[in-house]
Amino acid sequence: MGVKGLQHFMDRCCPEACVSVSLREMVKTTTTSPTLVVDGMACLHHWYSCKDWVCGGQWKEYMDALKSWVESFTSAGIRLVFFFDGVVEEQKRQEWVRRRRRVNGEVCKVFRHIKAHGEQPGGDVFILPSCLATFTPFALRLLGQEVFCSVQEADYEIARYACRHGCMGILGQDSDFIIYDSAPYLSVAKLRIDSLTTVLYDRQRLCRAIGLTVTQLPLLACLLSNDVVSEERMQHIRNDAMATYRKMHPAPLSGAPQGQMVLAVSQLVSSLWGREEEETGLIPQSLNLSDPDRELLKRGVCSYLLPGQEALQRGDSFPSGSAFEKYVSPEILNACREKHVAAEGFMVYGVVCEGVVQCSNSLEDEEDNELLPQALVYKSCRQRIYSLLLLHGHDGSVVEPPAIREWFVYPGNPLREPEMVHPVPVSLPCDQPSLDLLWFGTGPEVSTLRLTSFFSIFDCQEFSELYGAIEDSLLAALCLVTHIALQVPALSLEDADAYLSQAVCLRLKSSQELQQIKLPVLSSRAVQLGSLYVRGLSHLLGANSASGCPLPSAALLPWQSFDGRLFHSKYLLAHSGTDDTVLLDSDSSCLSLFLHLKEKLSEACRRRSRVLQSRPKPETRHGDRHTGGGDGWRETTGGHRSEGNWRERGEARQDQHEYENRESMWERGGHRGGGMRGGQHFHPNSYQSRGRSNRSRGRYQLAPRWSQPPGPGT
Repeated sequence: MGVKGLQHFMDRCCPEACVSVSLREMVKTTTTSPTLVVDGMACLHHWYSCKDWVCGGQWKEYMDALKSWVESFTSAGIRLVFFFDGVVEEQKRQEWVRRRRRVNGEVCKVFRHIKAHGEQPGGDVFILPSCLATFTPFALRLLGQEVFCSVQEADYEIARYACRHGCMGILGQDSDFIIYDSAPYLSVAKLRIDSLTTVLYDRQRLCRAIGLTVTQLPLLACLLSNDVVSEERMQHIRNDAMATYRKMHPAPLSGAPQGQMVLAVSQLVSSLWGREEEETGLIPQSLNLSDPDRELLKRGVCSYLLPGQEALQRGDSFPSGSAFEKYVSPEILNACREKHVAAEGFMVYGVVCEGVVQCSNSLEDEEDNELLPQALVYKSCRQRIYSLLLLHGHDGSVVEPPAIREWFVYPGNPLREPEMVHPVPVSLPCDQPSLDLLWFGTGPEVSTLRLTSFFSIFDCQEFSELYGAIEDSLLAALCLVTHIALQVPALSLEDADAYLSQAVCLRLKSSQELQQIKLPVLSSRAVQLGSLYVRGLSHLLGANSASGCPLPSAALLPWQSFDGRLFHSKYLLAHSGTDDTVLLDSDSSCLSLFLHLKEKLSEACRRRSRVLQSRPKPETRHGDRHTGGGDGWRETTGGHRSEGNWRERGEARQDQHEYENRESMWERGGHRGGGMRGGQHFHPNSYQSRGRSNRSRGRYQLAPRWSQPPGPGT
């Protein structure tokens, strides 16, 4: 959020503080190595310039765009250092919740538009693809860039790094950067990448315009309100300041009242120090504040003070994780922090060092009663990850692991408080290993144990035998699709075919080819399934990190196994009854590989009494009204619904344990043929190819419920 109204004030009311600059010219005047510290979170909207965003992400195209962006700077001799948010500080949790609720409203509008018109919304409507902030640090590291994830407020760490290293500037879009007494603040919103020109917000010029010193800016920021000090808490101070200002300046300035607010509060701050020159505290005593408000204001001011700028400042160390010291060794704690800071891991740091995990908004249709929210689909995975990380104490003893606080955004969760999620042990052929052994052990036995632990998190232990036989990225895709099939009763044979076929075909397509895919219509159901898959990839990363990284992280990244347009096209084809050969682009090696993966999926499901049934949901358009997609679709047999409302199943079938569990969770909130190692070709004969000839258009046999719960418990 930054400082409320300050960015607008500088852009509209204080032109003297907005200086057009050429980064190439700045390089010439820099005495040290020219370095820009980049606020990665602020850049995501600018980096993701792909035309399509609603289908789950155009990840290969995004990688190309990132590469081009980075090369524009490196070719000019500018070193880039990227920072991303690694934690949500508890003092900012309510602001995080407020933003998530606001985005929920935007997500609802997106789905209503798709269901009404069968197309992506235009205009100003835009929502970043799920997990863009998760996967972008990995992408930048693959491009050879320095990337850090924060263990405190990211803005603070950016300003601290830029100050310590004498950097040329901070590239971002957050008015907090003009409050920190650090490197110059450069606008990414006004950046022209072709010429490397932008706007520099000059801190000294701003101070001269509003009559303050640099050291008074933190108090100004907190009185105007920011992420620490809410707008409501200092409203009475601003009202008094505005009343005084209007008495002294009766003729209103040209411009919006917000400009007057900044000037009025600046005048107040200046007057406080003017009459209390001997004041040694951060907050002048003459401010009319209650003790709690004074402490809050002091905390807010301290959040802007960098090391060496003031004796009373925020701590410069990472959270100790003392509540979890008995569960992990000091070596594990250090490794967690190092991997987290270096953007080499996912989820593990939050569990081990913070005891909290959060997940932002996903493209999920709150009106869809069939597809489970991703938070519930992957809950069993997270529970096993938590157990793997915390079940053994660092002395080797088995301990009762603590519940993890989860802040997950999904339809129906009001986010009033975190959900307390308890770890559930993984099912292994041996006793659960200690984390120190998994992470630091050596030898083939440990390597096998890591792999088994990874697949056990997804209840796919049998897939260990496929390691080395197929590409790691396809093995990961098979694991993920199997887990989704086991957890989501509404997932059909056509859905699984779409997932697997696009993963197989993606390997042979360039980003340019993917951009040329034509989609006659969009399906709201396919949009949610695409988002569900990408969220699953982040859980694969978390499971891989927890298991000691048996698979290379690069194999789990979305540009290896997912493209939104490609998936959507395969979904439409599969649900329209297209033959497998056409679905696999008439490529025999792709078809062979697809059938092999499909057979393994089918075998894994059958072992767990789950049979994927054919339930096509073709998309149609009638005039301006788009129909189909499944949100209102119900396949009937003998007059009964085939799947029903997932929110209601726990009440309708309380004799079935799996639905009781799920309901209780709800109430609480390049080379052709290269997919096979060694150029192998599989010709499975135990699984019949799907096509028009083996389809029945009228009625479909109901899938039997699996006999064991889809999750390990709540």
